[in-house]
Amino acid sequence: MGTITMGVDLAKQVFSVTELDGGGRVRQRRDLKRDAFVAWLVQLPPGTVVAMEACSGAHHWARRCLGHGLMPRLMAAQFVKPFRKSQGNKNDRNDAEAIATAARQGNMRFVAVKTVDRQARLAWHRVREGYKAEGLAISNRLRGLLAEFGVVVARSDLALRRALGDDAVRTQLPAMLHGLLDDLQQHWQQVRERIAVCDAGIAADAKADVRSQRAQQLIGVGPLTADAVVATIGDGREFTHGRQLSAWLGLTPAQHSSGGKQRLGQISCRGDSYLRTLLIQGARSSLQRANAAALEKATAEQIWIRGLTQRMPFGKVLVAIANKHARQLWAMLARDEDYDAEAWLRHPMVQRPASRKKQAMAV
Repeated sequence: MGTITMGVDLAKQVFSVTELDGGGRVRQRRDLKRDAFVAWLVQLPPGTVVAMEACSGAHHWARRCLGHGLMPRLMAAQFVKPFRKSQGNKNDRNDAEAIATAARQGNMRFVAVKTVDRQARLAWHRVREGYKAEGLAISNRLRGLLAEFGVVVARSDLALRRALGDDAVRTQLPAMLHGLLDDLQQHWQQVRERIAVCDAGIAADAKADVRSQRAQQLIGVGPLTADAVVATIGDGREFTHGRQLSAWLGLTPAQHSSGGKQRLGQISCRGDSYLRTLLIQGARSSLQRANAAALEKATAEQIWIRGLTQRMPFGKVLVAIANKHARQLWAMLARDEDYDAEAWLRHPMVQRPASRKKQAMAV
């Protein structure tokens, strides 16, 4: 049974399953409801490959497969799409067959199965992002209501809170609107408090994790980013090297190369958009610290950042810093090492010794 591959198109209630034999031919198709799918997993022989797309609930089912001695294979949906026979005729059975066919490719890249702890930690981040979007929507709703009556507020939460608490502003508004604004303001305050609770929970997780503490040694990486990185990639060893991680985060340029001529475009923006956003926002802090540091006290990375600002636009500088941080984080997590600002000197391609670096900095 080691040559049998099961492709599963996951859903909430009805799961479509396709079984391929050793030659890649379809042996059987079936549609199973949730309870029947659970019973079907139990009766599969140990070692059977069960392929799924890395979508909502996929890690839960992958852990169930591991518990039954099966071999789950999670793949990104973009890697499965080319194996669907008809791009214009999409249905669950075609998807299940494409998933099984993609899993049989020798060069396929699979997604590592997340543990329950890592998924629980990521849940705090997902909920926090939801509260942020909700808080922004409420504040925009308040601004819109005030603007309908000629009260225009500056674009900051502090200015909005001051306007809502200003008696002079309230006198400009109809009396029947006061209660509505008070309810909205109370809801907005509750959402901000929920965000603060999420921040405290994430900070506590980051403080209790040695890997998160190690990640925070980088300038521009705080508890939020460190916890998100560790919860998402763990020790990072599912990636071969740091370049692979930065490409997965969408921090590398998309290629349109042909005929031996390299054509690089904008960054691909693929992969985990949440982590990419955190790293780019953290790069702003690194850029500010590098510009504020005295030249004689600047680290090699800060000197490198200053060089970037002289020849690249602001946005590209931030992406370059975020790319570098992603590679550094991979090295620190995969090798269980603390941050070392002089680690670049040990690279075999570096010709300049440390003493000459210090001399150059002193000039």
